[in-house]
Amino acid sequence: MEKIRSGFISIIGRPNVGKSTLLNTLLEKKVSIVTNKAQTTRNRINGILTHDDAQYIFVDTPGVHKAQHELGRFMNKVALSSTKGVDVILFLAPADEFIGDNDKFILNALKERDVPVFLVITKSDLVNKERLETRIKEWKQQDFNFSKILTISSTMGSNLNELLNEIKDSLPETGIKFYPDDTFTDQPERFLIREIIREEILLQTEQEIPHSVAILIDKFEEKKDIIKVIASIICERQSQKGIIIGNKGVKIKSIGVNSRQKLEALFDKQFYLELFVKTKEKWRQSASLIKQLGYDKDSY
Repeated sequence: MEKIRSGFISIIGRPNVGKSTLLNTLLEKKVSIVTNKAQTTRNRINGILTHDDAQYIFVDTPGVHKAQHELGRFMNKVALSSTKGVDVILFLAPADEFIGDNDKFILNALKERDVPVFLVITKSDLVNKERLETRIKEWKQQDFNFSKILTISSTMGSNLNELLNEIKDSLPETGIKFYPDDTFTDQPERFLIREIIREEILLQTEQEIPHSVAILIDKFEEKKDIIKVIASIICERQSQKGIIIGNKGVKIKSIGVNSRQKLEALFDKQFYLELFVKTKEKWRQSASLIKQLGYDKDSY
């Protein structure tokens, strides 16, 4: 019988490089919200993939970026601290974008990590073969010694099995699984509910609204066949509150309906969801409010 390999794999990169998409695709479960807006992920999220001979515990992280407020600094700290104490690091970079300052900043931090670091070039389906080879060559010229270089497309499912096999070969032979076979994340239900609601707001609003929003669960009640949730959408200004509510409440109703459908699919239960919108000025600048809204930097 083959020995079981298991361990932790950190997924890191700048914003919008495909970290959460990769995680959800590998797990075939939505554990990390995905939009086309940068800085969608704010917390460290563990996604667990279990095979007969291996258990992969993936650590999805916020995109590392130039922080302009307390929330941004929290997100960067979460991302970089999540590369400590893991067995493998996946550094993600998109095939259709140039190497930037944030990429170099992350690589410089990763030089201190004594574990295999894989360069995973994402979105390979968006460029031709010649451009992909050019991008690989550019990365090889960087001042960093990658253990492996792989190209993938999460949306097309390209080279994902190869990626898993390479990761497995680098995981320790522990002989154990850290989580039960049917576990796909270690995040509590309240966290997943908050994130699904926030994802829907990100998808349905534009400009400054998405990054000024947080979700607070006011009431959570789970019964055998139904989960009842009352939640507050926290924004920074009255004008933002009006946009989220929409004309005659159309927008907030749409956000609620779509969120409920996603939650019912995720939890396989009926959902009752009631949403309110509240204003807390400059909450992203307040360490105490950030902690209250689920972004506690002392936890990382």
